[in-house]
Order: sequence, then structure tokens, then C-alpha cells
Amino acid sequence: MFESLSERLQGVFQKLRGKGVLREADVDEALREVRLALLEADVNFKVVRDFLLRVRARAVGTEVLSSLTPAQAVVKIVNEELIATLGGGLSKISLSGSPTVVMLVGLQGSGKTTTAAKLAWQLRKAGQRPLLVAADVRRPAAIQQLLTLGKQLDIPVYSEGSQVPPPQICANAAKRAREMAYSVVILDTAGRLHVDDEMMAELERVRARTSPGEVLLVADAMTGQEAVRVAEEFHRRVGLTGLILTKVDGDARGGAALSIRAVTGVPIKYIGVGEKTDALEPFHPERLASRILGMGDVLSLIEKAQAAYDQKQAQKLEEKLRTASLDLEDFLEQLRQVKKMGPLSQVLEMIPGFSGAARFPGYDDALSDKQFKRLEAIISSMTLQERHNPNIIDGSRKRRIARGSGTTPQEINQLLAQFRQMQKMMKMAAAARGPRDLHRMFGG
Repeated sequence: MFESLSERLQGVFQKLRGKGVLREADVDEALREVRLALLEADVNFKVVRDFLLRVRARAVGTEVLSSLTPAQAVVKIVNEELIATLGGGLSKISLSGSPTVVMLVGLQGSGKTTTAAKLAWQLRKAGQRPLLVAADVRRPAAIQQLLTLGKQLDIPVYSEGSQVPPPQICANAAKRAREMAYSVVILDTAGRLHVDDEMMAELERVRARTSPGEVLLVADAMTGQEAVRVAEEFHRRVGLTGLILTKVDGDARGGAALSIRAVTGVPIKYIGVGEKTDALEPFHPERLASRILGMGDVLSLIEKAQAAYDQKQAQKLEEKLRTASLDLEDFLEQLRQVKKMGPLSQVLEMIPGFSGAARFPGYDDALSDKQFKRLEAIISSMTLQERHNPNIIDGSRKRRIARGSGTTPQEINQLLAQFRQMQKMMKMAAAARGPRDLHRMFGG
């Protein structure tokens, strides 16, 4: 996410670094480019205007223009103002009721039902006892979808079918939750293709019957400024307490995430970064700002790595990284672990120096299920000597491996190229972070 914006901003700051001493005119020229980059990323024009006014007021001061590293001072100011625009800090979900009722609202197609299940799973990991409520009686498949997701995650779902009015379903569910000692009730309410009075009136009745502690709008980040307008209307009618932006991983521009908090005044509490159950993350403004500016997000990377690796794997990987001795068996194992951490493009964004323009062509393909099975077949068809020392794999060996794995020599070449890219990435990561940080990242 934010690939184009990140690349544009990093290019602007690179020009500033090349100037050494900064004049006020240099700052203004850079801010004009920043303005264009933000507008092209679909950021609300009022948000862009206010953001640049704050940055300029600080960037043309004595502190920056007389600094020994003025370009770095400007980057620091932009980073701080980005964080402020995004909300300032982590805004946690409020769990104060007994039980706490969390009401999810949004347009049809925003990913509300899937998000309800993801949120329930997140809360259960945090020690809560969630109850999902199928209150979307208008979309034929919504109830069955939630029941299926609940079964997959082993999370109970309250449903009364499609004939009972949603306000009644939600009130009954809250009563059942009190009787059964559930700590959180998550209401999956109906969406529409657009905001209308009938929809809002129904949501107002649900709110009146259940007194939710949280009213969270689930908004599709890929709709850009439309997501901001939708948020404003929902906030006006039902009083939002927070936002969940979905499909953030599919939005290369990112304008909705940068605009929606500033325009509505309502905090973003979670972002959806994929389809898997664990692809719902608490929203950290400071981490996102760091990624946008190409400074990585080591804290999130550490959290993902610690969740994916056990202690033995961590110690083995740390030693391999320090000695640059990764082989093809390690390569396969690391692909398995990275798949657990999410799409590789998102993992790379978290490593300082790998954001923006730094890409590894073909690497995401290596993590698709189909291609991953091919990689396993290819490596399994190699001898132990070949796995530990792939440099000995010549043309005749490639043909033998291809026959054994049902692939082609060209695919063997592609695998070896991807392996060399991984070696390069790991060496650079090790050099960038150092042994202590590697131990912290993978050793806990």
C-alpha cells in the first residue's frame, strides 16, 4: 500500500538531501511536489492544504534552515505531521460494557461480515469471549457466510434467520450474551449499495435497542474519497466511535487512510491488510507514517516474526543470517514462515531501505500457492549436496531436477534467481539491523 506516494515522497526528500544548505525557496519547491504527490494519492484537498500549512510553518523556521542536516529536519517534521494527520497514536477498542456491544456498520461490499469474524478472532486472542450476531437479513448469503466463518474459527454465532427484524435480533443477542457470560457482542448489520434513510433508520433502531459501546464503520479503502463521504454521513446519523479500513493492501494510493481521520475526527482503529483471519491489524499512525516515508516499520516486523517463528527456528535463522550461510533448504523454510507473516510486499515495506522503489521482481509469485508447490517439488528433487551448495547445479543437473519435479529447466533457473535475491535481502537486513536487532527480531 502507498507504493506510489512513498516513492514520490522519497524522491522529493532525496533532492533536498542533495542541496546541503536549504533556502526557503527550496522548501517551497519541495512542498509543491509533496502537494502533487498527496493529491495524486487521492488525499482530500482540504487535508492536503492544512497538512502543508503546518509543515511549512515549521520547515521555514530557524531550526531547520540553520540545521547541520536540514533535509533530515524536514523529513522529521513531515513524519510528525503525518502522524498527527493519521490520529496521533493507537486508538484501542473500548471494552467497558458487560457485555460490550460492538456494532459494525457500512455499505454493502465493504467486507463487513468478514471483518466481524476477523475482529472476533482478534478479541478472542486477547482473552475475550466474543459472540457474533447475524443481523444482516437483507443480503441472502450474509447469515450463512457468518455461520460458516464462525464454525471455521470456533466462535459462536447468534442467528434468528431472515424473518425477524434486525433490531429485535440484536436485542435478543445482547440478552443471550449476558445470560451466557459472553464479554463482547459483535453485530454484523446490513449494508446497502448507497447511504439511504431506510438504512440509517434501521441502524438507529439497532443502536437504541442495544446501546453499543462501539459503533465502527467498515469502509473500503479502495473507494478513495467516497469512503470519506460515507464516513461523514454515517457519523452524522449514528455517531461513529471508530473506523475499520478494509482492503488497504489493495490500495496503492492510500488517500482514504490519510483523509478519513482528519475529515471525520473519528479514529481509525483497525486496518484490513488481506483476506486471512489474522489480516486485521490495530492501526498505528506512527508506524504507517514511517512506512510511507520509506523508514520501514521494524516494530510490526518484529511482532509478525515472533508470531511466525518458534524459539529453535529463531536461533537457527539468527545464526544463518549472521554467517550468511542460508541454503535452499533454509530458503524453502523461510518461504513457509514468510507466508505466515503475510504478503512479501507488506513484509518488505517494514524493512528500512526496502520500501518504495526497492522491489524483488517475481518474489511475490514465489509465494502463491501454485508456485509454492512447484518450489517444494523442485527442491525435493535435488540431492542434499545440491540443496546445500546450489552453485554446483549445472545444465545436466537442472534437466534431471526438472524431470523429477515435473517442471522445466527455466523454472529451475527462476528458483535459483529467487534464492539469490533472498540471500541478498537477508544480508542487507542483517547489515542494516545488526546482531542485537536480529536477536530481538527473531529471538524474542
